[in-house]
Amino acid sequence: MPEILDDRQAERPDAHESVEDALAEITALLRRYRLVEGLVREQLEDPEIGTYELTDNAVTRQHRLELQARLDRLHPADIAHLLEALPLDERLTIWDLVKADRDGEILLEVSEPVRESLISSMDTEELVAAAETLETDELAELAPDLPQEVMDDVFRSLPIEERERLRAAMSFEDDMIGALMDFEMVTVRPDVTLEVVLRYLRRLDELPDQTDQLFIVDRVENLLGILPINKLLVSDPDTAVSAVMTAPVVKLLQHDKAQVAASAFERYDLVSAPVVDTNDRLVGRVTVNEVLDVVRQRGQGDLLAQAGLREEEDGFASVWKSFQNRWTWLAINLVTAFIASRVIGVFEDSIAQLVALATLMPIVAGIGGNSGNQTITMIVRAVALGQVSRANAKQLFRKELMVSLVNGLVWGGMIGIVAFMLYKSVSLALVMVAAMTLNLMLAALAGVLIPMTMLKLGRDPALGSSVLITACTDSGGFFIFLGLATLFLM
Repeated sequence: MPEILDDRQAERPDAHESVEDALAEITALLRRYRLVEGLVREQLEDPEIGTYELTDNAVTRQHRLELQARLDRLHPADIAHLLEALPLDERLTIWDLVKADRDGEILLEVSEPVRESLISSMDTEELVAAAETLETDELAELAPDLPQEVMDDVFRSLPIEERERLRAAMSFEDDMIGALMDFEMVTVRPDVTLEVVLRYLRRLDELPDQTDQLFIVDRVENLLGILPINKLLVSDPDTAVSAVMTAPVVKLLQHDKAQVAASAFERYDLVSAPVVDTNDRLVGRVTVNEVLDVVRQRGQGDLLAQAGLREEEDGFASVWKSFQNRWTWLAINLVTAFIASRVIGVFEDSIAQLVALATLMPIVAGIGGNSGNQTITMIVRAVALGQVSRANAKQLFRKELMVSLVNGLVWGGMIGIVAFMLYKSVSLALVMVAAMTLNLMLAALAGVLIPMTMLKLGRDPALGSSVLITACTDSGGFFIFLGLATLFLM
């Protein structure tokens, strides 16, 4: 029997089609559309007046409709990915072709720099219309990037209950659980039967996303327990909720850090978790999709911080804006590089007497930098997972020193053998072994102290870590190697 597809199924993209293929097709359609539009502009230009009037002819309309139809079939997250991959002018062309009722969803999906460029291209009415399509928790996420007049209009359009929820959500800092909280959830009383619960659920248009459990509360909204959906479906409908409910695996406090939620979801394989206030009253829930966003943003933030970037950057941002984002740690790196050059300058006479030093010292500094980056990455990861405390910091420090000592002796010994084969000098080979070992131990020391110091100062432990560790191992490596060579070879 042939399969009959409805209109929605017919428009749905092939499930086996990759996102990259879809985005490549849209990019090709966009370039073709812009090319045709440009040709029409040239043909319609009035050479006497020097102006033109662009008419919506059949060719441009056909290309635009084809492009719009292809965009309509994409998920908002895929459109966001496409917008981030396009230069500003092409990005705005695509943005103008997206249906207005999808603007809010897409603005939530794009990165902050790209979101700023899209919002700046929209007028107040468009922004208000986009904001009004969002749920309260989503609107709270978008609110910091919206102009104040837009938020004022949105506030006035909301019911009183939604308005209070939005104010509550906006009162939390970005890294708090309350900022991730979803207000859409299903609560039931403990004294009703499962049959009553099932009838109640059937009256709903749909369940909130990521609903794997119902929350059991009393008359003042205190959280009493949870009712997993799978237990609801297989239990006797005449059973009371109180007889089958269980204690929640974890209860999250709304003012705790988002990392607490991420750790709990990873540890217990959660789909959703209740959020309570200090009085144990249920105020919302956190779902796995929000936690995944936190983990992704944290990972991206650590990568940016290690490279010395102040914030996430639009790949197609202006040269000046990119310069502003990068100059700080480049300036610091310039200073540390100058210090390293002066260390070399102190030993100019030694290098002049033994040219082999100039060819071998980059090896000592380079291996030290790599080792230091390995150490600092392990420490930052341990800090993020909550595995580092004052009680185990000394033990962790000793362990990293021992690892660097073993690495220094093994790899220093190998490069020492190579140095002996090249320059026929036992003393130079021994200096290489000692310098390599000492510099790796210095790298371990810096790799532990830099993130721990940042953490103690209340800063991101990954902030500029690669720049600082490279500075330590370069200057330290040059000083150790050239100093030992001066003492024992000159």
